[in-house]
Amino acid sequence: METIFTKYMERVEQTETVHYIGSVIRVRGKLVESRGPQAVIGEICKIAIPSAGTHVLAEVVGLYDTTVQLMAYGDTKGIEIGCTVTASGSVLQVAVGRQLLGRVLDAVGKAYDKKGEIAASTFYPAIASPPDPLDRTPVNKRIVTGVRAIDSLLAVGKGQRLGIFSGSGVGKSTLLGMIARNTNADVNVIALIGERGREVVDFLQRDLGEDGLKRSVVVVATSDQSPIARLRGAYTATAVAEYFRDQGKDVMLMFDSVTRFARAQREIGLAIGEPPAQRGYTPSVFETLPKLLERSGTSQKGSITGFYTVLVDGDDMDEPVSDTVRGILDGHIVLNRKLAQAYHFPAIDVLASISRLSKRVTGPQTQKAVAAIRRSMAAYAQSEDMITVGAYQKGSNAEVDAAIELHPAIENFLMQEEAEKTTIEKTLTDFGKLAGIEIPADEWQTA
Repeated sequence: METIFTKYMERVEQTETVHYIGSVIRVRGKLVESRGPQAVIGEICKIAIPSAGTHVLAEVVGLYDTTVQLMAYGDTKGIEIGCTVTASGSVLQVAVGRQLLGRVLDAVGKAYDKKGEIAASTFYPAIASPPDPLDRTPVNKRIVTGVRAIDSLLAVGKGQRLGIFSGSGVGKSTLLGMIARNTNADVNVIALIGERGREVVDFLQRDLGEDGLKRSVVVVATSDQSPIARLRGAYTATAVAEYFRDQGKDVMLMFDSVTRFARAQREIGLAIGEPPAQRGYTPSVFETLPKLLERSGTSQKGSITGFYTVLVDGDDMDEPVSDTVRGILDGHIVLNRKLAQAYHFPAIDVLASISRLSKRVTGPQTQKAVAAIRRSMAAYAQSEDMITVGAYQKGSNAEVDAAIELHPAIENFLMQEEAEKTTIEKTLTDFGKLAGIEIPADEWQTA
């Protein structure tokens, strides 16, 4: 039976009566080594800075004999030999709740938008195990992105995970902003990991906008922050998405970018003495990626549909991070620099992209239309050089002739202005007309 003292008793029971402390013995950049305290990997500690009367949060990232290796979340300025290190006894917990909607959070889930602290009674662990594979529900319902090229030729299911692969400056953030504003998902969770400060402001004001922010939660860890902050920012965003999924919501998780997350893990690995493996990436990078990416998807209650951007170094699709992520996800969308240079936006290379679950969430007529348009695009691409230089003679190949005639209409359909809105009904109606195949209304359904 609850009494007036119940809440106080609960608080007393949760209070740590013993504090484990240690002292700093070495500082190397963001890596702090201390003698003690007794702690476990992932535990949050406080490093006292007596000269400033403050403390810095740090996380245990390695243990060696009696030495505890910590990565500071903030600036290590002021930390000196002998500073006290106090273990918290807990790992990173993220405050969650509906009050997060419309807010911008930092790497540890605190308010970042100067709108006041977030009061929450529910906490989720930032680092958690992916759902049991046998507890996942099948992906069999379409989710709308509001982008014609995706909704028609690369249909996405609720709970599907796709990568957006692109070099720098080809339009990843713009594409994510279009999806965030136009999707029919209940909630958007957006992780901006390792982005430049200017890009964060641009995304919030220009790409996302006020209307998009109202039903979104944005987690920010900029490029100037410590590697552990960039790393944990990714986990914080995922934990927030998991909370809304557990509330029965269809969540759109947009993650920019996986590459910078991997680089943060590499920095931590190298700092604690891990040997480099593929192109300087440490083995822990390839161990960590599936643990993060597998947390999205369906559950018995709701779904997390994930769009993860991958910054392709030198436009090399086979570099280690790109290759690993492509093997984990349920499809990939490739952005082409040549299309972007030709002002074809969004710069989606349809023929190089694939949604592995598109046939599960689309009807037979839609699939016939997709096949017809992709065959036409492939025929044109195969003979494009000859067509461009005028070497192709009309009548040489009936399929190529038809592709040439249809090409301008396809290009016009695939191009979409950043602020242009389109419904799934209009997208599939126009797509059916383009392919010469009528798509019935029952194939428009998303519920």
